[in-house]
Amino acid sequence: MEYVAYAGWKRCVRLSNGTLELIVTAEVGPRIIRFGRVGGSNEFAEYPGQLGLTGGTAYRSYGGHRLWVAPETAGWTDHPDNEAPDVSENDGETLFTAPVESGTGLRKSTGVSFLPSGNGVRVLHTVTNLSSSPVTCAPWALSVMAPGGVAIIPQEPFVPHTKKVLPARPTVLWNYTDMTDERWSWGKRFIRLRQDPEADAPQKAGVLTTDGWLAYHRGGRMFVKRFRYEAGAVYPDFNCNAEIFTNARMLELESLGPLLSLPPGKSAVHSEHWYVFESVSLPSRDDALEATLGSLLSGTTRPD
Repeated sequence: MEYVAYAGWKRCVRLSNGTLELIVTAEVGPRIIRFGRVGGSNEFAEYPGQLGLTGGTAYRSYGGHRLWVAPETAGWTDHPDNEAPDVSENDGETLFTAPVESGTGLRKSTGVSFLPSGNGVRVLHTVTNLSSSPVTCAPWALSVMAPGGVAIIPQEPFVPHTKKVLPARPTVLWNYTDMTDERWSWGKRFIRLRQDPEADAPQKAGVLTTDGWLAYHRGGRMFVKRFRYEAGAVYPDFNCNAEIFTNARMLELESLGPLLSLPPGKSAVHSEHWYVFESVSLPSRDDALEATLGSLLSGTTRPD
């Protein structure tokens, strides 16, 4: 861990194990504004017009990775987080804790540590209710990916109609989702969404995935985030624990924890494991992509 200047901010935290590198803002957010291989490209998008800014009452996304709460409610979910978080270290984890939100009574924190294998990062998201009343919400982890890539959501395993007649899982659409948009590919084994800097219309879809992963391919690299699936839990947005969203400037990989009623003083916790693999092709056929992802995922773990 070291303090560095980055992207216009004078005080950010750089974390590295020699292979992977993260830079986290310590003047706002926090945002994990950079993640990638040491010396390599940033897997996340950055918004030039917002970099280096601090303070104020307007919400700014900044880019990078952030923690929200679902269900999405204007002025509540996107509460401004433009002040400096507290930074602390404990037993190999660096913890970034934002001030208590005046409008919601919530306190959000993001903990970052490297996995024992050395090839991945654990990101722990915690939402604590410090208001005087119960709050129903779910932790919502959004990774704003750099433009020009393709997001991948796993379908549930194929089962013939003769062996199973009940549905496998929900696939959820928004009012602005256009299934005929050429950025979508609705495959037998995967759903893909391509980020196109020339396409202005936003697109979004969500699923309940028991596999517990999302991926993004860009520039010959595959970013993978893994997260829990909790059987029997109720998730936001018609029961989604994974969502993808795109517009002309970025694509978001989003994972969600279960909806919980948090009494005052209680917390909800949601963990992700991140990986980035180099020299990975993106086959057009689902069977070839399944083999590629199967090999990559075998070297990852899902949070407990």
